Amino acid sequence: MEKFGKSQSVERREDDRFLTGLGQYVDDTTPEGALHGYVFRSPYAHGVITSLDVEAAQEAEGVHLVLTADVLDQAGVAGKMEASLLENQDGKTAPNTDRFLLAKDKVRFVGEPVAMVFAESLAQARAAVEMIWLEIDDLPVHMEVGTGGTPLHDLAPDNVAFDWAMGDLAEMEAAKSEAAHVLSFEIADNRIICNSMEPRGCWANMEEGRLHLCVNGQGVWAQKEQLANMFDLPASEIRVTNPDVGGGFGMKAMSYPEYFLAAQATRMLGRPVRWMSDRSEAMLSDNAGRDLTSTATMALNADLKIIGYQVQTLANMGAYSGQFAQPIQTQLFSKVLTGLYDISVAHLQVTGVYTNTTQVDAYRGAGRPEAIYVLERAMDYAARALNVDPWDFRRLNFIPAESFPYKTASKVRYDVGDFHQVLDRVVEKCELASFVERRAESAAKGLLRGMGLCCYIESILGNPTETSRVVFNEDGTVDLFVGTQSNGQGHETVYAQYLADQTGLPVEMIHVIQGDSDKIPTGGGTGGSRSATVQNTATLALVSTITQRYAAFLARHYNADSPSVSFDDEVFRIAGSNVVFSLMDAADLARAEGELDLLDMTQSATLDDLSFPNGAHVAEVEIDPETGQSNVVRYVIVDDFGYLLNPMLVEGQVHGGVVQGLGQAMIEHVVYDENGQLLTASFMDYGMPRAGDVPMFEFNSVVVPSTANPIGMKGCGEAGTIGSMAAVSNAVMDALAERGVTRADMPFTPQRVWSMLQEAG
Repeated sequence: MEKFGKSQSVERREDDRFLTGLGQYVDDTTPEGALHGYVFRSPYAHGVITSLDVEAAQEAEGVHLVLTADVLDQAGVAGKMEASLLENQDGKTAPNTDRFLLAKDKVRFVGEPVAMVFAESLAQARAAVEMIWLEIDDLPVHMEVGTGGTPLHDLAPDNVAFDWAMGDLAEMEAAKSEAAHVLSFEIADNRIICNSMEPRGCWANMEEGRLHLCVNGQGVWAQKEQLANMFDLPASEIRVTNPDVGGGFGMKAMSYPEYFLAAQATRMLGRPVRWMSDRSEAMLSDNAGRDLTSTATMALNADLKIIGYQVQTLANMGAYSGQFAQPIQTQLFSKVLTGLYDISVAHLQVTGVYTNTTQVDAYRGAGRPEAIYVLERAMDYAARALNVDPWDFRRLNFIPAESFPYKTASKVRYDVGDFHQVLDRVVEKCELASFVERRAESAAKGLLRGMGLCCYIESILGNPTETSRVVFNEDGTVDLFVGTQSNGQGHETVYAQYLADQTGLPVEMIHVIQGDSDKIPTGGGTGGSRSATVQNTATLALVSTITQRYAAFLARHYNADSPSVSFDDEVFRIAGSNVVFSLMDAADLARAEGELDLLDMTQSATLDDLSFPNGAHVAEVEIDPETGQSNVVRYVIVDDFGYLLNPMLVEGQVHGGVVQGLGQAMIEHVVYDENGQLLTASFMDYGMPRAGDVPMFEFNSVVVPSTANPIGMKGCGEAGTIGSMAAVSNAVMDALAERGVTRADMPFTPQRVWSMLQEAG
């Protein structure tokens, strides 16, 4: 019989140390005497480097090293960043436009690293950077998200990073020709900056001849592999650690130049070095999110069933292709292209475009929020154009519950789902029937009120394999080693809780250990909402191994038949006797008898398939037409995450995700001027959601267990963002439609909303 967690809302264990200032972050763990690194970044968006003079900086007080592209070349470090490249429509691989750790020959965005100084103090490093002299021959700046313009890279003459497509275009054209209705809508998805509470940082040191890089990332193994490739080192000579991490959100999932530069500096100097970004530096250099414009086309029959769906997207890559950027807006987007709807024909075509801006890469949801945003905005636009109720329009096109498992037009297999049940629940919880009254109450105050619905689905992504290791210590504690990396989700609580649920071990005696490539045999890191599902599946497999081996040990010890020893999730029992052993008792006995192999066990597990969290989010907004000020005043959520291990932590994850999606919809927006200068480089200029911008949330759960893993889970880390962007945007559109507005794109700042109302007359 399969075993599941007890679904208790256990409070987070790690919060005691976080709230009392005892967290151990990168800056808290830096070796004593570490030199400070500071990056000299390009103040120009595009140009040819004609002179880079670092002599004064090298001679400045306290300076030990100035790294440039030439210095790296002389040290034998090629210094090229990795990027995932797609296969274009013509069958050729997208051009590998080199991105170096430090700019060579050209600079391509404001903030691009050109040199890095290491000095005794941060003040000395900053002062030395001010002494660096950079001369540039300006090149025209390309800011338009479209092909053409001055090429940023020789291998991309029209600034096309890639040209990718999925689906049968001929079938799509046939569907349009047969359709009773063909509707097209242009939908923009604005650029945002992640702004994790803890900015990026790292330190590096040589320890007994081995390179140790400590970075506040989302996993250690990919970083270790890239370090080995970059420096042509055996993996055995590298250790990577992640301490406590103050927010990741996808932005910290990949490598950045500063990590390799710090590693090279410690190799050259034989001294520890450290680097920590400040906020404006982070805004210039952290990978941005989203930034694409799509045209969605729907073909419908006379009964308003969607018979074909097409999306054509222009995706802004920034100046370079990021580590994961190309697959995000293509392959990951395609995983949920048709969402919850029974659509047999679909086509997706994406053109990636280089511009003189910071590169774009993974941000919470990574491709799935973009896809659902386009689809759910298009569903609302289509319902309005067809003069049908948007809720009924969705119901009409849902995949029926009896059709699962269901293969989408993107060749993705959804294992289970009951979308009608989810929508029925949200209708009840959001009090849909009385919305007319709430709208009238707002109108009486001179306010416009709108309601927006988003029905979403997402695909759990990332490495399907994970490893768990359990060590029974002599002091009665248990170490649980995991291959994922918490950056705020509560992993220490949920992993210990799950192991305790399955074994009867006291949860307070379980220590979760993560983020150390020397202690953990392998791991997939955190991203794609994979962590709890994949890691706990590995733990479940390990518990099975542990209990089987201890049952055999106890049978030997008591001269009993192995089948007579059973385990009931808490204790071992031997049939026909009064012998009862807890797992800890059994471990103590094994230690006493020298069976040390029973005190340290490891097990890996691989998921057979993906799981698909889904749900419905409903937002209500009020808008003051005199000022354009918009407020989200009500927010109701119904999610299907399968079985919940800790409902309170799940709700917290959803709340955080909703706020990030709401922030993008209402406030957050990156702005560059025509010269490529970032105008939103501080919190004075870049809007972030505050408590007053966010309503109280009503969270509800429907349980349709996944069949893709033995726990029946579906993952929850990114769902809030995926559902909230379109829910809020559709609510704003609903409010503005009565004043004649026909299109509304994020962000809905007072200026933009007021302008939409004025243009609508």
